[in-house]
Amino acid sequence: MIHNLQGQAQEQALLTFLVVDDHNLILGGTLEVLKKQYPEARLLTTKTAQDTLSQVQKCQPDLVVLDLSIPEENGKISQIETGIKLLQQLMKEYPDLNLMVQSSYIKALVRIKHDIDAHHGGFTVADKGLLEADMLTRVDLSLKGVTHTKDLKTKLEVKPEWLEVLRLAFEEGLQDKAIAQKMFKSERMVRHYWTKIQDVLGIYPEYSKKEGKNIRIETEIRARKEGLID
Repeated sequence: MIHNLQGQAQEQALLTFLVVDDHNLILGGTLEVLKKQYPEARLLTTKTAQDTLSQVQKCQPDLVVLDLSIPEENGKISQIETGIKLLQQLMKEYPDLNLMVQSSYIKALVRIKHDIDAHHGGFTVADKGLLEADMLTRVDLSLKGVTHTKDLKTKLEVKPEWLEVLRLAFEEGLQDKAIAQKMFKSERMVRHYWTKIQDVLGIYPEYSKKEGKNIRIETEIRARKEGLID
C-alpha cells in the first residue's frame, strides 16, 4: 500500500499543468481543485494567448486547461475567437498535446470540430458549471489521451469558408459583394455558401416566407445559438 502511494506521488510529481484563464476567481478555483487532486504536480498559469504559446513552448505541459474567452495579450479585450485561434495553433504545433477546454462558451468549438477530431492528444470539454468530480474526470481522460466532446451536442458539419461568410456578414456587417471581394470569390459562390449554411441550420426560403421571417436575420439568430459566431 505504501509502495503504491509512493508510486502515485512520484507520478504526480512529474505532471505539469498549465491553466489559462484571465478571471482570477475562476483561475484560483481551478488551481485549488487541481492542487487537491494532484498535490505533487507543478501548476503554471497564464492569462493571454501570447503568454500561453510561450509557456507551452518552454515547459511542454502534460495538460493545458484553458478558457476560450481570453485576450490576445495584456491590455486587449477577451474574445472567444482568440481562444479558438489559440486552440487551432496549439493543435497544429503540438499534435500530441493534451487539452481541456473549460469554458462557458463550449458551443463555439463546433467551428473547429474537424481540427479536434484530427488531434492526436487528449481533448476534453468541461463547462464551467460542471461539478468538481466531473471536471476532474475530464482532466483524467485528457491526460490519458482520450477525446471527449459529448457536451458539444451538435451534429453540425461546417466548412471554414462558411464560417468566414457568417463572420464577415454578422460581425463586420458586410454585404455579399464586399464579402466576395474579401474572400476573393465570386458573388455567385458567396450565395452558394449561404445556401449551404442555411441548409445546415435548417433554414429554408419556403419556411421563412410562410412564417413571415427574414431569412438572413433568422440565419444570424440560429448561427449565434449554435455557437458558429460570437
